[in-house]
Amino acid sequence: LAQALATRAIWTQTTAAASASKPPAGGLRAAMPLEAVMVCMDNSDFTRNGDYAPTRFESQSDAVNLVCGAKTQQNPENSVGILATAGDRIEVVITPTTDIGRIIAELPKVRIGGASDMLRGIQTAQLALKHRQNKNQKQRIIAFVGSPISASDKELETLGKNLKKNNVSLDLVSFGEVDENTGKLQKLHAAVNSNDSSHVVEIPVGPKLLSDVLLSSPIINDGEGGAYAGAGGGDGFEFGINPS
Repeated sequence: LAQALATRAIWTQTTAAASASKPPAGGLRAAMPLEAVMVCMDNSDFTRNGDYAPTRFESQSDAVNLVCGAKTQQNPENSVGILATAGDRIEVVITPTTDIGRIIAELPKVRIGGASDMLRGIQTAQLALKHRQNKNQKQRIIAFVGSPISASDKELETLGKNLKKNNVSLDLVSFGEVDENTGKLQKLHAAVNSNDSSHVVEIPVGPKLLSDVLLSSPIINDGEGGAYAGAGGGDGFEFGINPS
């Protein structure tokens, strides 16, 4: 019951945010792009940590719910899938679908355990997007990173260049081990970014929920804001986001 109420609350929040972002009749806001999205969840043992209320994993789960709901709200033909990056192997929880109900039903099945392999997770997400049914959809990966990145700088740069070559955009949500991962995420972002189509949002421990921070980030707002954003304890910016 608690999980259902939490999911309903996040879904209500997503719907309200999407409605608020709609322009008035005759507005000049461009139509949201048609996308196929794979969300990579960090379900490693690091996400048991309680530094983000109630835990890193539960806070991330709420944020993933928000992202999936927002993407399906932006365009009814958008499809979203989820995979888990930790455990014995990369697990594709659900392949890209337009059915938000299926996504909400499958998300609670993700279990914590093992070490996250972000590199292989993103590579698997890219493969899933390659086989999307609607080839008119642009490809996007949204990766949540809540544990130390094991891949080398060279491996990440190679990954970024490959994604860019294949027209795959990459959004990165860094939390939990923000300072440790900053350098590697910067290199990955620099290699993949094309015309500010990819973004990084860093969310250190603070009073804001991950989902609250993402609401005002370029990941939810379709690139509005800046390619590299940070969220701290406030710094005078809405939701702690520094638009520079």
